Amino acid sequence: MALSHLTPLSPFTTLIRRLPPFAALSSATSRRHNRISFSVMASAARKVLVPIANGTEPMEAVITVDVLRRAGADVTVASVENQLRVDACHGVKIVADALITDCVDTVFDLISLPGGMPGATTLKDNNTLENIVKKQASEGRLYAAICAAPAVALGSWGLLKGLKATCYPSFMEQLSSSATTVESRVQQDGKAITSRGPGTAMEYSVALVEQLFGKEKADEVSGPLLMPSKHSDQFIVAELNKLQWTSSSGPKILVPIADGSEEMEAVMIIDVLRRAKAEVVVASVGDKLEIVASRKVKLVADMLLDEAAKLSYDLIVLPGGLGGAQAFANSEALVNLLKKQSGSDRYYGAICASPALVLEPHGLLKGKKATAFPAMCNKLSDPSEAENRVVVDGKLITSRGPGTSLEFSLAIVEKFLGHEKALELAKTMLVM
Repeated sequence: MALSHLTPLSPFTTLIRRLPPFAALSSATSRRHNRISFSVMASAARKVLVPIANGTEPMEAVITVDVLRRAGADVTVASVENQLRVDACHGVKIVADALITDCVDTVFDLISLPGGMPGATTLKDNNTLENIVKKQASEGRLYAAICAAPAVALGSWGLLKGLKATCYPSFMEQLSSSATTVESRVQQDGKAITSRGPGTAMEYSVALVEQLFGKEKADEVSGPLLMPSKHSDQFIVAELNKLQWTSSSGPKILVPIADGSEEMEAVMIIDVLRRAKAEVVVASVGDKLEIVASRKVKLVADMLLDEAAKLSYDLIVLPGGLGGAQAFANSEALVNLLKKQSGSDRYYGAICASPALVLEPHGLLKGKKATAFPAMCNKLSDPSEAENRVVVDGKLITSRGPGTSLEFSLAIVEKFLGHEKALELAKTMLVM
């Protein structure tokens, strides 16, 4: 297995649905049409519960919420702690929409449990959640879990008896006492859906979309995610002007976030880099620590950008998301920090909308090869390498979107800490 610097992957096609024109409708007809549309939308809404706890795996929680909300699901993120804010694994701070006690009387079409330890154990030990999920199963509605949660929670509650299920490899023995174990990346048996870990979370989430809304909706949602076309033992990274990245000790990395940032991208970058023992500072570009990301996931930064700007970083890396990228581009403090980073011959990078909306207009891609989200690549002055999922050009690294975030993050790990460390993390997260 290797992180390989080979030829570009084929481009992914973004699926676009066109809305019918309304210009010719009378205002009365238009109002009547809108009432009908909203009524249909309301009746078609699918309610989903995603419980979280201190020690929850943030990638698994956030990817599930993000993908399901992209599909139009009404997702409630519920804390099983005694407060809304949850301290997930790897120092990621998430603010839930509700407490689990607020959800007792709601009927959900799907309940999905993220993994992570001790988060999965906390979910298992919560009597309110246990009763909600047992009722869900007894009434024949969908329930799901990923990573440690199938074994630790669903299995312990007796909800996988006689069913095929999968989980994180180190919990397979525990799972075998309560289910028929299989090593599928995603496994469905009846109304139970299970999956293996962070590296399978996006596939798992798309599978949940398919169960709730059908295959057409799942295909519509998965296209713009830019998921890998197949799983292999290599990541394809286009690298130009190759050089070794160095840091004085462990790499110190700044990840700015803002209202409208793409939560999947932000969380995957932070999670992976902290797993690699990099010192990651998450800084809010707004005037408060809590931001509301593009799919309404609420994240809490470590500090405000003004404070973070007083420090020095080996790498500054920008997540995407249209609103977040625009906030970055409009932040004089962040743009000055990026220009200082480039001018000091230090490393910087961006993913999704940010290469095109932040780096390009501020001259930070001049003379560089880069990529971006497909719909944004026409804004790049040099799109000649844009079909690659990850592009490294000297001290610059760029990537395409949510489905390339793990490759992007692992490429950063490889540049700073070497191939073996990146490979170790990839295997641990079940990316390959």
